[in-house]
Amino acid sequence: MATFPSTGATGAPRDLLLKVTPPRVPRHLVSRARLLASADALRDHAVFVVQAPSGFGKTSLLAQWRLEYLGMGMPVAWVSAQNHDDPGRLVQSLALALRVAMGRPAFGRSVLEDDRPGNLGSVTALLSELTQAALDVVLVIDEAERLPPASREALAYLLRNAPPNVRTLIATRPDGRLDIEDLVAYGQCVEIGPALLKFSLDETLQLVHARFGARVDRNTTARLHELTEGWPLGLQLAMTIISRGADAHAALSGMTAAAGELQGELVRLLLVNLDPDDRDFLVRIAVLDLLHPDLCQAVSGAEDAAARLVRLNNDTPVFAAAEGGDWLRMHALARDVLRQRFGALDTAEQVAVHARAAQWLAAHDLFDEAAHHALSAGQHQTAYELAERSLYESLMRRGRQAAVLEWLAQMPADELDRRPRLLLAAAWTLASSERHDEAGRFVARILAQPDVGDALRCECALILGSAAVFADDPDRFVELHAPWTEAVPLTDPLLLQSHANRMAYRALLEGEPALARLRQQQAMRGHPGHGIDYIRRWSELVIGLSYAWEGQVLLAEQLLRPAVAGAEAELGRRHRFSCNLAALLAAVAWDRDLPGDAATLLADRLDVLEHSGLPESLLLAYRTAARIAAAEGAEHRALELLTALDAVGAARRLPRLRIASLAEQVRLHAQRQRAQTCRELCERIDAQLADPALPQGPLWRRSVETLRDVARAHAAIAARDWPDALAQLARADDQARQRKQGGLHIELLGLRALAQERCGQPSQALLREAMDLARAYGLQRVFSDAHPDLGAWVGTLAAESAQPEITVASAAAPPPALPATHGAVLTPKEGEVLSLLARNLSNKEIGRAMQVGETTIKWHVKNLFAKLDAGTRTQVVQRARILGLLGPER
Repeated sequence: MATFPSTGATGAPRDLLLKVTPPRVPRHLVSRARLLASADALRDHAVFVVQAPSGFGKTSLLAQWRLEYLGMGMPVAWVSAQNHDDPGRLVQSLALALRVAMGRPAFGRSVLEDDRPGNLGSVTALLSELTQAALDVVLVIDEAERLPPASREALAYLLRNAPPNVRTLIATRPDGRLDIEDLVAYGQCVEIGPALLKFSLDETLQLVHARFGARVDRNTTARLHELTEGWPLGLQLAMTIISRGADAHAALSGMTAAAGELQGELVRLLLVNLDPDDRDFLVRIAVLDLLHPDLCQAVSGAEDAAARLVRLNNDTPVFAAAEGGDWLRMHALARDVLRQRFGALDTAEQVAVHARAAQWLAAHDLFDEAAHHALSAGQHQTAYELAERSLYESLMRRGRQAAVLEWLAQMPADELDRRPRLLLAAAWTLASSERHDEAGRFVARILAQPDVGDALRCECALILGSAAVFADDPDRFVELHAPWTEAVPLTDPLLLQSHANRMAYRALLEGEPALARLRQQQAMRGHPGHGIDYIRRWSELVIGLSYAWEGQVLLAEQLLRPAVAGAEAELGRRHRFSCNLAALLAAVAWDRDLPGDAATLLADRLDVLEHSGLPESLLLAYRTAARIAAAEGAEHRALELLTALDAVGAARRLPRLRIASLAEQVRLHAQRQRAQTCRELCERIDAQLADPALPQGPLWRRSVETLRDVARAHAAIAARDWPDALAQLARADDQARQRKQGGLHIELLGLRALAQERCGQPSQALLREAMDLARAYGLQRVFSDAHPDLGAWVGTLAAESAQPEITVASAAAPPPALPATHGAVLTPKEGEVLSLLARNLSNKEIGRAMQVGETTIKWHVKNLFAKLDAGTRTQVVQRARILGLLGPER
């Protein structure tokens, strides 16, 4: 039998060549800006440890970084760790990887030829040779958790003693601790965990677009993100399943079917290969929303529950995220699969599991979760008592309306009447939804109880006031709030915060946005230290709405962006409050001319707003979505959205939304000079306003009359009836100024200037004033949204006024470098090679950066020589800059 030598020409074992071969980067890999090696948070560190369970894309991130460093001209050595890598074998692997990466055949010879390379002296020798190399290098160790303890100690020694020219990237699972906490503490090492590795919605949108292009819209992608929770493995599985079908959009639209296939894939990847004891353990703890070692032990009866949880967290992709401390959360996709298995267990065993869970949770004061398990165990009275102890507090502090509605649907009416706090929780929940009428009936049942004091009456007034807000009846809201403006018989900080929110909202409705903010600030000073609970979050919405009301979109954006991020993290992206807040921020982002941000904020949220959106949030969401569609050239989609707004207004009995829908349609048609259509729509507005069944209060009438006057002005503009347009605009502007609606006032100023110009009257001074106000407030789309002719005129004036500034600035500093534009001269690959040539990279280095062979690069360089009539690489770069194919040298 023929034998083969165990070592190659390098002096190292042949199998090491496989260990030092880097993986190929997937074709659809998306480079995430916040995880680029050149990002500000990562740029200046020497050691990076990517530590997460399987399924979080650790190897993909290392491969992405490898390409990035190769593009900078730095050699990257790759080592894939294995279980039998003792210290000697690890050091030899590192030496061989560095030799291959640097292209230096003699590098590491002493280590590779050492018969006993396992001591720390060999690591020191390797580091000394690296120092003498005088070359910045990157060292990558993937799957470091496989290394035996002695090898991890050697790796930690290497990290602590590495010279300044070495940057080290390590990927490991949570059980692969390297004991380098001192490096982390001193800022020399950055740890990247599961929270950072999960995809954000923006990154999921980018990933899906790169894979499927325009075939998949934002709403569908947002549903996919919600389904997978940004879990990299879940996204990968989902896109693999979707790509199997001919119609990606249809596959994604059927998210229920996609979820079923995803669960099937998880069963194949997870459950089939699990030890039966581990599978049974996971099935029994899957009924828990949050996992604690002691709770899992109580539920499953497994004495080794804590150790089993740690091992399964390391070995499987079941656990999506840690909630802090010893608590874990199971990924929703895996949990649903396992709960199906739990449902197949014997009924008596299911009841026993729920009973044990309820007992443990109640003993640890987790009454909300305990109540659900007690109900599932058939312990109804215990469940109702636990629910009474927890639901009201859970609602007011955490906004858990869904839990309240769930209990409301399954609890007998007589049980509710015996439990006033449950009645209060139900009334609060119903008031802030499309079912606001039902809240009044619950309040009547509360007030029918004996011994009702002033504090409870005041709280009931707050509940009815909330219902009036969701019913879009501002005059009823003010009437309910009036008796409690001075003497407030409340002591609960949450209710006092709710009362302050009402005070601020009343000031806003009465046209005093600055006073609304003052009310909120006074409330926060009077009741500090209660944290950001659910009720206090509503104050952020009121303040943000007050800024948007004034047109102060810069200030609104500054407040709302962190507020939306906090609400999504705490409550969830599709929670009703998160959706209301996001609708307001989307309108602000649109006014700031950030259409991509606005569209992302609204993705997969309109259905939530239809049922539980504030009327103002609902109006802003649909109007913003329609304007985005119109700007993208999809006028049919814009009109469909405005028709849907009218339908929602009819379904929820919100006539102002119906009038707003018609007014926005008038605006859209007026921009295209459809005078007859505009007249017909204005007639429909007048007919609706003539209905005596509509609210007649002054606050409500003032709001809709402003919409009517603006619509009439747009209709006059469409008909080229400029004198009538001026009259209508002046009337609407009077209303806007009285109510201090700054954004609308600026828009109407611009339209008045346009109408005056068409009437032959002086107009430029008025328009420049409007432009100056818009610039101060950050309103970048206000004029183009009002009318395209106005937007074009403003653009012309802005260019004229900016010309002198450009001249002055050019004398002081050169203009910014223009990006390279290859046009039709070069192919995309040739353009990429040219960019890397300009950075003085060799053909071999360019090939590594582009993941192609050196021969291919030589062929591209030869084509560049021919196309640019150059004889040297330097001439290629110089002529490319002269022709504008490259930006100027920095």
